[in-house]
Amino acid sequence: MSKPFSNKPKTLVILWLLTLGALLVAGYHPYAEDAEIYLPGVEKIFHPELFPAGQEFFLSHARLTLFPNLIAFSLRVTHLPMETGLFLWHVASIFLLLLACWELGGLFFSNTSARWGGVCLVAALLTIPVAGTALYIMDQYLNPRNLAAFAGVFTVARTLEKKYVQALLWLLFAACMHPLMWVFPFSFCVLLVMTDTLQSRWKNMTKSGFAGLSWLGIPLAPATTSAYHEAAKRHGYHYIQNWQWYEWLGIVAPLLLLWWFARIARPRQWSNVKRVSCTGVVYGLFFLLVALVVDLPARFEALARLQPLRSLHLLYIVMFVVLGGFLGEYLLKNRAWRWVLFFGSLSLGMFLGQRALFPASAQVEWPGATSRNPWAQAFLWIRQNTPTDAVFALNPEYMHLPGEDEIGFRCLAERSRLADGVKDNGVVSMFPPLAEEWWEQVQAQTPWQSFGSADFLRLKNKYGVSWVVMQQPGTAALDCVYQNGALQVCRIP
Repeated sequence: MSKPFSNKPKTLVILWLLTLGALLVAGYHPYAEDAEIYLPGVEKIFHPELFPAGQEFFLSHARLTLFPNLIAFSLRVTHLPMETGLFLWHVASIFLLLLACWELGGLFFSNTSARWGGVCLVAALLTIPVAGTALYIMDQYLNPRNLAAFAGVFTVARTLEKKYVQALLWLLFAACMHPLMWVFPFSFCVLLVMTDTLQSRWKNMTKSGFAGLSWLGIPLAPATTSAYHEAAKRHGYHYIQNWQWYEWLGIVAPLLLLWWFARIARPRQWSNVKRVSCTGVVYGLFFLLVALVVDLPARFEALARLQPLRSLHLLYIVMFVVLGGFLGEYLLKNRAWRWVLFFGSLSLGMFLGQRALFPASAQVEWPGATSRNPWAQAFLWIRQNTPTDAVFALNPEYMHLPGEDEIGFRCLAERSRLADGVKDNGVVSMFPPLAEEWWEQVQAQTPWQSFGSADFLRLKNKYGVSWVVMQQPGTAALDCVYQNGALQVCRIP
């Protein structure tokens, strides 16, 4: 049913317009959230002298992906500034995801309205939470998950077309970008191919699934320490027993919808819709079972970091492509006002949700624009005015403070800091050997609000900390060389 995309310049233009619309609705914050984990790996490739302390908290991820190498290589070849290159990669990621959804929709529906319905629904819902996994369909900043996302959808589309070599190439790209997220399109496509013989192969497939965990080098029941437990309990979403009822609904509702899609597709002879929907139900139930097995027993605490319910990420994309197709086919049709009213209202709601998440920052932080966020202003001043080997300390919960907007210090300031309690503990939850060092540094900075001269000197003597970032009104015990309405940047004497 799908025709070659290269013969559709009009479609290309519409997809780029949808990409721009999706960017404006979802926003763009290049140094937010997990950028604190992924971008320092890129920055260190360009400037090896950076991050003399604390690099283990981002290199542990960087060593398992070619993401920093790919981004650094592209910037060197194009001679683009870092901010411009990151922005263009992010925009390209959105476009490629929408292109993949367009192609997947073409394998589901022959009606153009149905295909556009699926693409538009995904574009409007890029930042919808995926159940209780702490994932979006696509984050508001460039990271390996964004690149693995479109590669996963292309993998499913090529598998449906029985173009298995192309599917494998997309899967290899996803695996090079993210060490975990490729497992889910791989599993989905294996189930897709084995649909007719699933019952007879179920036992072998289950065994191979757990063998895959061993292939990743992760033991089924690794030993944990009290420090690791401190990191793990800060990531309650890893454990399905901690999910709220509405997060459980985010598991059950997609499975019911896919079951319903399969029933609708059968009399209409939409064979691929039926096939993918049935596969999605089995896929969802399988990973739900895996989650229950690894999350509930306390002795598997460290194994829960594999987060098997991240499988919902791909399931949500497929579900929205089909659901949007039904909306285009039966509700929106060729009535322009219906499309504008429906997707305009949906996009407005998603836009307001993003403004609530990042209230102190611009919706789209364009490359080269001056940030209005005082935390970002202070971090940028640090990058431009402090030695590259400086080691900083700041409130270990700084990313959760009002007005901070989860901006990463390492990735924006490009300076070393002691371990924090927000992002570094996420690294520890994936790499337990770092737990003791992380917990010791977090404890050494607690309680930050009551720190005095003796505490700062202790950090300097033990960890080589030479600078601190303090919230206003700061402290008279330090030599503060920069300040704005929210922060002071000070030397330790």
